Amino acid sequence: MSVNPLASKIATPYARALYDFSVEQNIMHQVTADFQNLEVFLAKTPELTEYLSNPVIGVKQKEDILAKTLKSQLNSETFKFLMVLVSRDRINLLSSVIVSYLELVYKTASVKMIEVSTAFPFTTLQKLNLIKKLKELTNAREIRLVVTVDSSLIGGFLIKTNSKVIDFTIKNQLENLAKHLDGVLEI
Repeated sequence: MSVNPLASKIATPYARALYDFSVEQNIMHQVTADFQNLEVFLAKTPELTEYLSNPVIGVKQKEDILAKTLKSQLNSETFKFLMVLVSRDRINLLSSVIVSYLELVYKTASVKMIEVSTAFPFTTLQKLNLIKKLKELTNAREIRLVVTVDSSLIGGFLIKTNSKVIDFTIKNQLENLAKHLDGVLEI
């Protein structure tokens, strides 16, 4: 979810244009599903992202690779949008465009994006309980969790939303204890 601010600034008008078009054409659900799937696909295939971001590779080769890998998987309008990004030499911003587009959709649908870092993967029950609690706290209709596993946290979890960070990690508690002990021992 964390994106380069400059890339985000450039990507936002493209995301907005696609959002407006998808609403106007009544295909927002298909485009949103495509982008959610594409986000997962790009995360699993960093080679494709690197290839598309490489300035040495020509427009035709990028169009060909997208046609071979994604054309059959995407709505035709979503695929045409990707071709526009390629032709305007903005395909390197695809991840930023996806994030911006999904933020627009989630904002409209009252879906809150929340990043959670945890030392160990959540069980399904833990995820459902966390989502239920976060819905109560944020008054959102839906919660979309972006979970990152970070073993350096030792235990617990860290919740990041737009304006708040809630830290329930063992690492943080140990750091606070160390600071407290440093203050006490300096007497």
